[in-house]
Amino acid sequence: MVVGGGLSGLTLACDLAARGQHVVLLDEDDTVGVRGSASRGIVYAQKSLEIFDRLGVFDRIASKGVAWSIGRSLVEDEVVYSFDAARGNLSCQPPFLNIQQFYVEWFLAERLHGHPLTDIRWGNKLTGVRANDDFVTLEVEWSGGRYEIEADWVVDCGGLNSTLRNCLALPTYPAKGTERWLICDVRFADALPDERWTWIRTRANDGRAVWRHPMADGIWRIDFQLDAGDDTEPSEETCHALLRRLLGPDVAFDLVWYGPWASRTHLLDDFRRDRILFAGDSAHVFPPFGARGGNSGIQDADNLGWKLALVLAGLAPERLLDSYDAERRAAAIHNTKIASRSLRFVSPTTVQERLIQEQVIALARRYPFARALVNTGRLSEAFAYPTSPFIAFGGGGSVPNARIGYADGRSGTLVDLVRDGSSFILLTRNPATPAPEHAMLKVLSIGQGDGADIRDPAGELSERLGLSRHEAVLIRPDLHIAGHLDEVGEDSVHALLAAALGAGTAENQGAGE
Repeated sequence: MVVGGGLSGLTLACDLAARGQHVVLLDEDDTVGVRGSASRGIVYAQKSLEIFDRLGVFDRIASKGVAWSIGRSLVEDEVVYSFDAARGNLSCQPPFLNIQQFYVEWFLAERLHGHPLTDIRWGNKLTGVRANDDFVTLEVEWSGGRYEIEADWVVDCGGLNSTLRNCLALPTYPAKGTERWLICDVRFADALPDERWTWIRTRANDGRAVWRHPMADGIWRIDFQLDAGDDTEPSEETCHALLRRLLGPDVAFDLVWYGPWASRTHLLDDFRRDRILFAGDSAHVFPPFGARGGNSGIQDADNLGWKLALVLAGLAPERLLDSYDAERRAAAIHNTKIASRSLRFVSPTTVQERLIQEQVIALARRYPFARALVNTGRLSEAFAYPTSPFIAFGGGGSVPNARIGYADGRSGTLVDLVRDGSSFILLTRNPATPAPEHAMLKVLSIGQGDGADIRDPAGELSERLGLSRHEAVLIRPDLHIAGHLDEVGEDSVHALLAAALGAGTAENQGAGE
């Protein structure tokens, strides 16, 4: 049972259905996204795009959205830092793709509708919950009245104001930021480069910050940092005035939508409470810097889906679900820290923070090493789970969805190997390695020679996987590394697999780094 039809809920429902599990999804609304053309979340990071590829919606997202990799940070008209995230990219997906959130939710919802394993109940509002030892009872209200429904497991994706979480009276320790921002979604008459531009300071906004992002449908999102001491509700006239100051008198544009926002944070103590799990904004909220909110919710679903499917199928112990809390809560803490640092750099509130911003900008103008210190929002990357007790031997990192070729001439991607089911992949660098047998294990060799199952002519993927230093790597169904092995034998492989499934103990020693 999934409660909530936003990004994390729809992603999880698609994931579980793809793994052969029946899913009921409840959502009190009957629409996707938000009203009209509002942009809401727009930046989708590579790991999320790889997940969408596995779920079969990436092509629609890519054809509608705007892929990009270049970002520039400016003070007035001077670029003090720039980057190109496409350098060294091995994935078939771009580093980033911008698209309005309602499109992503629309494509996910259409993927679910008509699927024989999904029961999508729009307009069904959760009103109460009772947790039992072996199941959970949900109280639901809809246009036809009230009813109760039981589920073995419930995942709450109910968002910031989750009814389920509030019914359980779980603390989240909320905090609201003092800064305020104004989103202006704009359509220009003339094309602009598909790049992210960030003005740390500009006279056009009275010395405050401005963001500019491309989106689908030829629309650009421009975020203006507002005066923290002015609580006046922004108007359409406010938007036009700010845009005209930024763009100049000659740039033609249409204002499509506008709306204010303010940053806030919260974090649950535990992402698992017996048979109820929490994902997305129900579990965590970060300052909206670096596109960490929606991407983190999508990756929560990716982390949880295969684990829950294996538990439901009786192929893994319930203890495996503890790894969801261990890994994704650590990711949430990391994201909160990174986003908060960006917030303090862009919106300094103390003398010390303002001094740091000024000195970093001054150094960046003169010295290349200092340019990477310009922190206008470290963009979302897949978390590596470095402290997970379910990961061994230097594992945890995310594997890029690289394009691969097979010995028989076929081509594909790494995602193809985990697209259906919940198998682990053991990649070895020696084609002669005996293949340990296990129902949940695919064993393949990778290398530059003709004898390898997977061809890696330049050795780049093998290097990224750590196979220049180890004999084999075990990859989980979510394309994170479960661990490395220096010797491949039936006992060592089965022990590593058991640890990744929560049926053994991961030893973070020996072959690790």
